[in-house]
Amino acid sequence: MRSIAMRSWALAALSGLLQILPFPIAGPIPLWRTAFAWIGLLPLLYALLADDRRGERLSPWQSALLGYLSGVIWYAGNCYWIYQTMYLYGGLPKPVALGILVLFALYLGLYHALFGAVVGGLRRAGFGRNAVLLLVPFAWVAVELARARITSFPWDLLGMTQVDNPLLSRLAPVTGVYGLSFVVALVNTLWLLRVKVQGRRMMRPALAVAAVALCVGYVVGVHALPEVKLSPPTGAATLVQENLSVGAEQKGLPESIGQKLESFSHLSTHPSPTFLAGIPEMAGTPEVVILHRGGMDAQEVPEAQDQTQTWTPKTDLIVWPEAPSEFYTTEPEFLEAMHRLADSSKSLLIIGSLGIAPNPDPANGRPYLLYDSAAFFRPNDAGISRYDKIHLVPFGEYIPFKSLLGFAHKLTAGVGDMDRGTQRTVYQIGGHTYAAFVCYESIFGDEVRQFVKNGAQVLVNISDDGWYGDTGAAWQHLNMVRMRAIENHRWILRSTNTGVTAAIDPAGRVTAAAPRHVRTSLHVAFGYEDDETFYTRWGDLFAYGCVVVMAAAGLVSGATNKSAYPRG
Repeated sequence: MRSIAMRSWALAALSGLLQILPFPIAGPIPLWRTAFAWIGLLPLLYALLADDRRGERLSPWQSALLGYLSGVIWYAGNCYWIYQTMYLYGGLPKPVALGILVLFALYLGLYHALFGAVVGGLRRAGFGRNAVLLLVPFAWVAVELARARITSFPWDLLGMTQVDNPLLSRLAPVTGVYGLSFVVALVNTLWLLRVKVQGRRMMRPALAVAAVALCVGYVVGVHALPEVKLSPPTGAATLVQENLSVGAEQKGLPESIGQKLESFSHLSTHPSPTFLAGIPEMAGTPEVVILHRGGMDAQEVPEAQDQTQTWTPKTDLIVWPEAPSEFYTTEPEFLEAMHRLADSSKSLLIIGSLGIAPNPDPANGRPYLLYDSAAFFRPNDAGISRYDKIHLVPFGEYIPFKSLLGFAHKLTAGVGDMDRGTQRTVYQIGGHTYAAFVCYESIFGDEVRQFVKNGAQVLVNISDDGWYGDTGAAWQHLNMVRMRAIENHRWILRSTNTGVTAAIDPAGRVTAAAPRHVRTSLHVAFGYEDDETFYTRWGDLFAYGCVVVMAAAGLVSGATNKSAYPRG
């Protein structure tokens, strides 16, 4: 460690800070701040390519340490909300909550260390500076894929910073978010490329022409991709935002199950006439009020007028979020209320609930299985269908490696250890196909796409982001859901406990949203899409291609080393 120059340590730390800035921190992110993504890796790359105090190239171990420092700072800053979640909602003492955040950052910072080690290894293996830089985007994407596949926490991949970049986001239906990460990492490397032009009169003009040609080629290539075309909005949905207290925030007497059912059922058929035409709390997002005049069609006006009239619009779909509501799918009161609502509204219901099923092997556990579920109720149908959440939150909904970590307590005030669902099912009604995914599952692009591959024409996301409080996590989560809409060219109807409840079109734009931290419901229009994007069909093929490139680079470096040091 002493052989690493202090300037390199400072550059690695600076890079960690810069990588925090292009993501939401305490609310929706202004567009200008996403520009930091294009230089966020620059200081780290400069440090990794520098020599140590002895004038020698950094070893993979030294490079890993620099990457590790950058990663720990980034994770601590980007996921600072873990601290508040643990002490405010999980009921843990503040020192313990802080310790969990530190351990979290130290653990996941190892991915940045891996990236640093790869760059350092390539440099030590004899690759030239420019060759290493050109391999950096492949290495970055390969490490991002490892984050998704190994520890299952692909939170805020670098490409997420460009969800509002319409030119770049058009890559997502082909490459997924990894393609955007690749381009952002590539631009970071281009700042550091060195080209010698001394003694070559025409080299400088040739480089200028090549740079222009590269930019023009990229723009032309992106425009050659299929345009995002939307089917006419022919469906209507009502998204309920329950705004139930989470953890330590709960004060006073809790509502009974009957009171909750009555309140949410009323909101399901009487949505608020006021909504936000864009992202909540974003500067410039207008508030829209729908006026009702007799039997005339609804009209939109920029400011509130008379909102005392009762509004009961026709809806095809009613969605209740994942929330601490204790709606069990075997509870007669709950089932009766849901069937009554489905029959009276003539709508499909997708309801966040707790699924209960008999345990086929009760001798090895409790007599029942408990799922975090989206329950489906059809009008004039006495049955119930469920989608059971497959990708559970570690330490929030289950304890991983329970035989080894039996001492670990749950870090959220949940309902108990959950069981894992097994099928990504879709549901058909009225000639249309719907699918729902639950909360944490939205950060996994390769998993969400499977619902569309199975035929879903519209996606529904139910979530409880109340655990995040007023941190940047709710906005980070929203952007990841928006990326899923772009990747699969599908509308996503998002119903959350405390916000952000919204309708998201296939271009990733929030067309309507409810204000946060209020009990309300949102009536939205949406369309049904039938096409299948390249990403939907093939998944993370681009990311795996980056892994193949890095594997090939490793083989080349190994062969080079053997030829350089032949056996006697």
